[in-house]
Amino acid sequence: MSDTLVAFDDVLASYDPALGLEVHVELNTNSKMFCGCPTEFGAEPNSQVCPTCLGLPGAMPVVNRVAVESAIRIGLALNCEIAEWCRFARKNYFYPDMPKNFQTSQYDEPIAFDGWMDVDVDGETFRVEIERAHMEEDTGKSLHVGGATGRIHGASHSLVDYNRAGIPLIEIVTRPITGMGAKAPDVAKAYVAQLRDLIVALGVSDARMDQGSIRADVNLSLSPKGSGVLGTRTETKNVNSLRSVERAVRYEMSRHAAVLGAGETILQETRHWHEDTGVTTSGREKSDAEDYRYFPEPDLVPVAPSREWVEELRGTLPENPTQKRARLQAEWGFSDFEMRDTVAAGALLIVEETINAGATPQVARKWWLGEMARRANEAGVEVGALGVTPAHVVRVQALVDEGTLNDKLARQVFDGLLAGEGTPDEIVAARGLAIVSDDGALSAAVDNAIAANPDVADKIRDGKVAAAGALIGEVMKEMRGQADAGRVRELILEKLT
Repeated sequence: MSDTLVAFDDVLASYDPALGLEVHVELNTNSKMFCGCPTEFGAEPNSQVCPTCLGLPGAMPVVNRVAVESAIRIGLALNCEIAEWCRFARKNYFYPDMPKNFQTSQYDEPIAFDGWMDVDVDGETFRVEIERAHMEEDTGKSLHVGGATGRIHGASHSLVDYNRAGIPLIEIVTRPITGMGAKAPDVAKAYVAQLRDLIVALGVSDARMDQGSIRADVNLSLSPKGSGVLGTRTETKNVNSLRSVERAVRYEMSRHAAVLGAGETILQETRHWHEDTGVTTSGREKSDAEDYRYFPEPDLVPVAPSREWVEELRGTLPENPTQKRARLQAEWGFSDFEMRDTVAAGALLIVEETINAGATPQVARKWWLGEMARRANEAGVEVGALGVTPAHVVRVQALVDEGTLNDKLARQVFDGLLAGEGTPDEIVAARGLAIVSDDGALSAAVDNAIAANPDVADKIRDGKVAAAGALIGEVMKEMRGQADAGRVRELILEKLT
């Protein structure tokens, strides 16, 4: 099969892309889906297990009521119908991280179905239709040891941690999304970003993509331009950042076009996304539903939420995402471009949290979409995964406002925060970053600058006050950027005019 990629614009000249997204949301319940084991992230391997989540003979599952409640609220927030009666099923397949050799999921009877979410990309609205949102349990986690890639190929052995086995999941599956053209990668990214923000607003998950509590499987196919017929799809599994969702769609579009252009056929398969190289590689040939031999779970009673309960939960829903964006834009005074930029960067939630913590809208936007976005892009992560918090940004700006720091020194404080050196105040003290306002030290530095630049000093004496900028720059250089620039200017003019 061809390894050559087709340029993105050339793909669009010949093909129409179609997307399908399957997003797994790990719920933040205190216990697992079918047993009482805790769900704390990062616990010692295999310390949060019991006979039920290990699939030992004779263990009987019981449905977690809070997980069902969360599933209903997610379904309602996505404009879905809520089933009056639904069942769990056994999805049979073998993997070492599946201790029962089947996954308890929902098949033909999901708890939520036929929904939608509107997504805005560059002023154009795309309606993403939700086919289903169903309940299931997560699998354990395999760690492949001894290889260069962390995957099973080339590994000397594997370890399995079953702490994650049985944690409640909601899988949200879209119908095929078409008519996007060149915006397909951006639509995919915007949908996952908006869904993540909605999940956080609902309070049902922390939706940390870097910790795997929300993960996206990206289905993509190409069809001849204007044909209206869906092509053969591939499924790129477990994409764990918004940036990677966009990149995976773009890469698969180019790869599909190369395969089709070479007269070959697309294999329906799962593929692995490689964050470091930005490519996908083949995983396994994709099974159809019948290959999983689904049948109703005999050990669990059906789930039949009353209409009264559903309506009660509807009353707990947060604000509609589209309406919320419009409200926030008006409250913050952002232009359409500024708001689109904030949403596209996946920074809407963290900007909102920073404003709620005390920053002005423009300050929050300046740091998150400027300094933090640049650093996140360099690190290949989302802005929220850097380790800098809204409270950090608010405190750094407060230090700027009170004259302890300027913007240049503030950036050094962010360096310290990213390096884990402590709080902003601790970093300022440890690195000696505070602005020098002492007249004695500043006066000496000004005298040095005047002595070293007599021609500039003469211009200022002759009334060309604008030339003071050159001397200020010399003083700032000598003071390593820590001089109070306003006071330096005053001292220069006092000495020369």
